[in-house]
Amino acid sequence: MPMSLAARSIRLAAGFSSLATTALRTFAGVLLPRAAVVLVAVVAVAAASGDEAVPVDASPQWWKGNIHTHTFWSDGNDFPEMVAEWYRTRDYNFLALTDHNVLAQGIRWIPEKRALDRGGPDVITKYLDRFGPTWVDRRGEGDAAEIRLKPFDEFRALVEQRGQFLLIPAEEISDAVAGKPVHINASNIAEAIQPVGGQTVSEAIQNNLRAVREQAERAGRSILAHLNHPNFGNAVTPADLAHATLEQHFEVFNGHPSVKQLGDDTTPSIEQLWDIANVIRLTELGAAPLFGVATDDCHDYHSGPGDRQSSRPGRGWVMVKTTHLTPEKIIQALQVGDFYASSGVTLTAVTFDDTSNTLSLAVKPDGDATFTTRFIGSVTEAGSKPQIGIELAAVEGLTPSYTLTGRELYVRAVVSSSEPPVDPVWKEQRQQAWTQPFGWQKPSDD
Repeated sequence: MPMSLAARSIRLAAGFSSLATTALRTFAGVLLPRAAVVLVAVVAVAAASGDEAVPVDASPQWWKGNIHTHTFWSDGNDFPEMVAEWYRTRDYNFLALTDHNVLAQGIRWIPEKRALDRGGPDVITKYLDRFGPTWVDRRGEGDAAEIRLKPFDEFRALVEQRGQFLLIPAEEISDAVAGKPVHINASNIAEAIQPVGGQTVSEAIQNNLRAVREQAERAGRSILAHLNHPNFGNAVTPADLAHATLEQHFEVFNGHPSVKQLGDDTTPSIEQLWDIANVIRLTELGAAPLFGVATDDCHDYHSGPGDRQSSRPGRGWVMVKTTHLTPEKIIQALQVGDFYASSGVTLTAVTFDDTSNTLSLAVKPDGDATFTTRFIGSVTEAGSKPQIGIELAAVEGLTPSYTLTGRELYVRAVVSSSEPPVDPVWKEQRQQAWTQPFGWQKPSDD
């Protein structure tokens, strides 16, 4: 009678691990029953396959991800599988490919000449070397040669790994008001959302957020919307951002070199904008403050590190704390603020004790780097204008903390390393991490 597959597996495992089996049966001087040895053998086969079990009592952990990047489906310069591979092989856990006004669906061919012009002379060769001619679809010759862009549901199976790397369907909703760009990323969408416009920047933000919410309700899924690069094109003022109260997330850091991260003579820095908008929300509108995300907004995967004129990968990301690596769990944690933003600094703990009103951090050591944490807040005094975005304290070391005095509307922390990022955007840039605002939910709000 032919041996069953299970029996073959058990015999194979036993043959490969006879010494281990003997050791297990006599562990601590106790002879284990043969049934237990068979179970060990089967577990050994599963372990050898690299298939880790899904924990039934999973604890929260930190997952690294980027929720703003581009591919050939819009204005990026590489194939989506190649982009996903870049992040997967660099210890990212999740990625949202956010091409402009499109979700990678359906059949799309692009001229090979266009791919070469945008991605460089080796872009197709690199694609073939990584995935092979049996995966890459090409047709035509000469100037008529085309290459197929794989849709999301086709290429995701090639790169996703359970418990290690996840792709999230997403889009950059790219709108404009009076020539000003209003771009909102929507992550975990079911279908593309087209921009709906508005008479003002704030109205356009609100209208597009309503479209996102409508799809979330219609599709029965959690979708995260966040406002991109508010200083790009001097498009979004603090008042615009404050009064678009449906907006709860925005980019406190974007790695694109053209987004005026530090502001200029007429435009506040992104962090200043954040504090101004949050004060308006908390003191005038009775709205919750904004949460800040970091992204790289990559378009260029082929220029060398240090090219500050290129929008390159790996410059900004979010660290999300949740139990499982699934789209819903990641999005839900982002929605409630269980994350921090980073351009290089790693935090192992971010805790706020609402009894003592103390924000405490734990910073992961990084060689000889030293760390300074600036606790930033806005303070109100009776009869005086709020002091917006002031430094409440500066603490050196790996375990900084700050206790609110009662005058603060909120406190947030910015941790800066003495070391520059691997691929800096500006000359004096240092690796940083940004927490969310804490202490703004008063006991009377409960």
